Amino acid sequence: QVQLVESGGGLVQPGGSLRLSCAASGSIFSFYTMGWYRQAPGKQRELVAGIGSGGSTNYADSVKGRFTISRDNAKNTVRLQMNSLKPDDTAVYYCNMNIRSDYNPRINNYWGQGTQVTVSS
Repeated sequence: QVQLVESGGGLVQPGGSLRLSCAASGSIFSFYTMGWYRQAPGKQRELVAGIGSGGSTNYADSVKGRFTISRDNAKNTVRLQMNSLKPDDTAVYYCNMNIRSDYNPRINNYWGQGTQVTVSS
């Protein structure tokens, strides 16, 4: 079994920063694309940032220049550094990883449980 556990959410004032982390555990053979998504109340889940196995990144226009995604395969971790936060960034943030496990050659997609980020004064 593969599990993703997120941490780092919370309440922050506008203009502040937070760093989200997501650690994978289980029988993992290799990692592929990783990403962060978010879902605000009444809205669809959207991609915030993605990072490929070679380190290439992509970002939603709304977070470019403010958020940075990074990965550490040795630590089974993907992170999202969020700076200059705005009230519109308020949402539940989910990490997502494409992983090949030790017991299955197929690449499967996994989600974390979500962590709340609230930006408010």
